[in-house]
Amino acid sequence: MGAGGHARVLLDILIRQGHKIVGITSANPHDFMCRILEIPVIGSDKLIFNYRTDSVLLVNGLGMMPGKNTRCQLYEYFKGQGYTFAQVIHPSAIISSDIKILEGVQIMAGAIIQTGAVIAENTIINTRVVVDHDSFIDKHVHLATGATVAGGVSIGEGTFVGAGATIIQGIKIGAHCVVAAGAVVVRDLPDGTKLTGVRGC
Repeated sequence: MGAGGHARVLLDILIRQGHKIVGITSANPHDFMCRILEIPVIGSDKLIFNYRTDSVLLVNGLGMMPGKNTRCQLYEYFKGQGYTFAQVIHPSAIISSDIKILEGVQIMAGAIIQTGAVIAENTIINTRVVVDHDSFIDKHVHLATGATVAGGVSIGEGTFVGAGATIIQGIKIGAHCVVAAGAVVVRDLPDGTKLTGVRGC
């Protein structure tokens, strides 16, 4: 579901792993009849209803930008219709055997997830992200490329953590926060916080 850059990355992973892909859906009619990595865009998301809920797994190919979470809305809508979302995990990701990864989670190339971590539904762990031991990443979160989450961190629902951001150990970040690219978080952030630079002690 989705025909942009994030969807292409997911398609590349799925193709490499030999999954059978029925097709791509898109909200943009200009994408119809196109092919992405040789997979056809078959039409709008409504075409999913042509398939029984037990006959397909969905992959949420929408990315997430700060302040906008159409990705969350799409996931919740189709979950409400009884569909299931696949996990997509790049084979180069390093993942402890002692973690919990929930439905629809996407883990990209070079990511590292250490023991005791929990990654909740529909979350993106992007390229080269590090999630250290015993951290909890709530649903609909996006950890952008190269972000570092130290041990024992908690990140609330719908939060966006920008590329190269660093969150030090034990920090609690609330729901629907935005941590800008390159920011360093050294103090807890309440719900809805928008942070650039360093959050001092």
